Amino acid sequence: MAIHIVQLVSPRAPGEGPRLGTVRRPPRGVPKSEFARRDYYDLWLPLLSPPAGLVKFALGAKDEKEWNQFARKFRAGLSRGPAAELLSVLALLSHHSSFSLGCYCQAEARCHRSILRELLLERGAAISNP
Repeated sequence: MAIHIVQLVSPRAPGEGPRLGTVRRPPRGVPKSEFARRDYYDLWLPLLSPPAGLVKFALGAKDEKEWNQFARKFRAGLSRGPAAELLSVLALLSHHSSFSLGCYCQAEARCHRSILRELLLERGAAISNP
C-alpha cells in the first residue's frame, strides 16, 4: 500500500493501482474514454497541478534559483484550502491503498510531481518509489 509517483503514459507497474492525473489539461486528441487504457490516468485531479502562469514560469526556469522560486510559489498555493485537504486525504489513504499520481513531464526532478512527493512525505504518506 503506497503512492507511486509516475510519468503519465509510461507503462503501468504491477500493483500501481489507479492513476490520478495531476495535470492542468487533459491530453489533446485523445478521447476521454481512452485516457485509462492509454496509461494517462483514471481520474483527473487538476487541483494538484500548478496554475497555467506558474507552469509557464517553471518551463522557462533557466537555473536552480528560478526553479526554487517556482517550487516556493507552488507549495504556497497548496498550503491551504481544498488542495491542502486533498493532499492530507491522499497521505492518509496511502497507508490503506495503492494508487499513483502523475504528470506528463519526463524528468521528475524538474516537474511539480517532485514537489507533490515532498508535500505528501511531509504529511506522512507512504511513497513506494524513490
